[in-house]
Amino acid sequence: MCAMWRLQVAFCTFSVLSLSFGGDSKARSCSEVRQAYTAKGFSLVNVPHQEISGEHLRVCPQGYTCCTSEMEDKLSQQSKLEFENLVEETSHTMRTTFVSQHKKFDEFFLELLDNSEKSLNDMFTRTYGKLYMQNSEVFQDLFTELKRYYTGGNVNLEEMLNDFWSRLLERMFQLLNSQYHFSEDYLECISKYTDQLKPFGDVPRKLKAQVTRAFIAARTFVQGLMVGREVANRVAKVNVAPACIRALTKMLYCPYCRGIPELKPCHNYCHNVMRGCLANQADLDPEWNVFIDAMLLVADRLEGPFNIEAVMEPIDVKISEAIMTMQDNSMQVSAKVFQGCGQPKPAGMGRSARGISDVFNARFRPYSPEERPTTAAGTSLDRLVLSIKEKLKESKRFWSNLPDDICTKDELTEADEDQCWNSHAKGRYFPEVVKEGLTNQLNNPEVEVDITRPDTLIRQQIMALRVMTNKLKNAYNGNDIYFQDSSDEGSGSGSGSGCPDGCTTEFVFVGTEAPVIGADRSDERAAAAAESPCHRPSLLLLAAALSLTLLALQTPWR
Repeated sequence: MCAMWRLQVAFCTFSVLSLSFGGDSKARSCSEVRQAYTAKGFSLVNVPHQEISGEHLRVCPQGYTCCTSEMEDKLSQQSKLEFENLVEETSHTMRTTFVSQHKKFDEFFLELLDNSEKSLNDMFTRTYGKLYMQNSEVFQDLFTELKRYYTGGNVNLEEMLNDFWSRLLERMFQLLNSQYHFSEDYLECISKYTDQLKPFGDVPRKLKAQVTRAFIAARTFVQGLMVGREVANRVAKVNVAPACIRALTKMLYCPYCRGIPELKPCHNYCHNVMRGCLANQADLDPEWNVFIDAMLLVADRLEGPFNIEAVMEPIDVKISEAIMTMQDNSMQVSAKVFQGCGQPKPAGMGRSARGISDVFNARFRPYSPEERPTTAAGTSLDRLVLSIKEKLKESKRFWSNLPDDICTKDELTEADEDQCWNSHAKGRYFPEVVKEGLTNQLNNPEVEVDITRPDTLIRQQIMALRVMTNKLKNAYNGNDIYFQDSSDEGSGSGSGSGCPDGCTTEFVFVGTEAPVIGADRSDERAAAAAESPCHRPSLLLLAAALSLTLLALQTPWR
C-alpha cells in the first residue's frame, strides 16, 4: 500500500514538472520575430507574442512556433521575391555589360558610316565640283544601302556593290563621251561589260572583299551583343517552381518560425537549394560558353583583317583611285564598248565634245589625319574591342556559377558551419552538395526537381544562342549565311577574293557546325550535269556521220 502511494506521488510530481516545462516552452517570447517581421514591412496584426502550437505549418517544422499560417504564406511570397531579386542583382553587371557595349558599338559603327559619307561628299565636292553634285545620288545610295545592311536590312552586299560600280561606269562613260547620245538599252549594254572591261582596275574587287567581310563581321558582332543581352535578360527572370518556393522558404524564413530570425543558412545548404532552383539556368551554360568563344573570335577579326574602321576611313580615296583609273583608260574602254555595243548616235549640235582633262581637271587630295572627322569623341574600334573582350571573358561559365555566386554573398549565408540553419535547427549541415544542371538534381536533398521537364524558355534561349553562334562562325570566315548561294565564288557576301589583303582562315572553329555552303557543290553538280548531256549529242552526230559516209561509199557500186 505504501509502495503504491509512493508511486502515485512520483507520478503526480512528474506530471507537474512536465506541465511546468511545457508551460515554460509555450511561454517563449516572439518579440525578436515580431521585430524582424515588421522590418520586412509586414503588419503585426495576428502575429503571436509567444510561441504557439505549429500543427498548421505546411513548410516549416511543426513544433512550437512564432508563425501563423498567414505568416508562413507571406514569408513564402517574400522568399520568392527575394530569390528573384538575388538573381537579378547577381546578373546585373553581366547584363548591363551587353546593354552598354551594344549601345557603344552600334553608335560607333553608325557614326563611322556618317563620317565616311560626309568625308567623301566634302572631298568629291571640292575635287570634282558640279559634276559630282549632279551625280551624287550614286554615292548617297551606296551609303544608304551600307547602313541598311548594317541595321539588319535584307541587302546582298556583293550585288549592291556590283550595282554601284555599274552605275558609276554608266555615269562616267557618258561624261567621258559627251559627244554621243546613249539610250537606256545602250547603257544597260555598257554595264554588262563591267567585269570584262575592268574600267576601274582592281579597286572594285579588293574593295568588295574588304567591305563585305568587315560589314558582315561588324553587323554580326553587334547582333551577337543584342542576342546576348536578350538571352541574359530573359534567363535572369526566373520561373520559380512551387518546390523551389518551399525550399527557399524553409531556408530563409523557417528560422523566424523557430524564434531565431537572425540565424542564417549554412553555406552548403544554400548551395543545394540554389542549384535545385537554378538547375535549368545552369543547362544554358555550355551553349553560352560556345557563344562567348564565337564572339571573341569575331572580335579578333574586328581588330585585324576585318576592321571596318580601316575599310571605311579611306573608302573615298579608293573610289577616287578607281575614277582616275577609268579616266586614264577611257580611250581603250570606250573603244571596247563601241566594239561590243555598237557605235552610238552623235549628240545634237548643242553638245560639243569635251576633253577628259576638262571633265576631271583636279587630282584627288585626301584629308590628312588631323583633318579627318573623329568617331565617338575620338574612340577607336581597337579600344572598344579590347574593352568588350575582357568583359566577354568574365561572363563565361556565368550561369553554372550563378548558384555559388548567390550563396557567397556574406549577407545570405553563415560562415560558421556549426552556428547556421541546417533546415530544421542550428547546427552543421551534413548532406553532400549536388552538381549543377538539371540531370544532377535527381538526388537533391532540398529541392524536388522534375528532371524530365526542362524549362521551355531556357530551351528557346539555348536555340537562340546556337543560331547566333552559327552566324558568328560564318562571319569569322567572312561569310553571310543569308546569301551563301548568290555567287559562284562561294558566299555571296563572303571574302573569297579578299584574303590576299591579310585575311587568314587557318583557324578551325570548334562549336556548332555550320551547313555546308551549297554553291560550291551545286557548281560541281551543274558542271557534271552540263557535261553528261553534251556527250550524247556528240556520239549521235558521230554515228550519223559514219552512216552517211558508208551510204555514200555504197551508192556507186549499185
